[in-house]
Amino acid sequence: MRLVIDGDGSPVKEEMIQLGRKFNLPVLIVTSVDHYTTKEYPNFVEFIYVDKGADRADYEIVKEIQPGDLLVTQDYGLASLVLPKQARVFHHSGQEYLAETIDFLLAQRYLGTQIRKSGKRTKGPKPFTKADRQSFLEQLSEVIQQSQKEI
Repeated sequence: MRLVIDGDGSPVKEEMIQLGRKFNLPVLIVTSVDHYTTKEYPNFVEFIYVDKGADRADYEIVKEIQPGDLLVTQDYGLASLVLPKQARVFHHSGQEYLAETIDFLLAQRYLGTQIRKSGKRTKGPKPFTKADRQSFLEQLSEVIQQSQKEI
């Protein structure tokens, strides 16, 4: 099991690294070269940098994901491509994307896009709070503990 992060804009990179350390799991962060960093990370953290461009990181994640991996992404489309690969996929809110609900989420995204294209505004996401971070850590900790018991 690896912890995989769709790194472009993810607000929980540090939390995922914290979980990787706590549970002795490798962490893979896939992000565009726009987010290149020289910051020092522990040896269990690997970065894959991809070229600029729409969905480049997503395609790399689909290529890299393995059964049993845990992916964190905000992207419903990416989640829909990864779920059939026997990985578990989570939003940074801690919500798990499920095969049973992904079509509904994709339909909502499509409708929101159509509304914006017609010139109307839609609400954006709420600010990500310290309490949200803590909730994410607790939820993912439970998921990882349960997964490790099953192995």
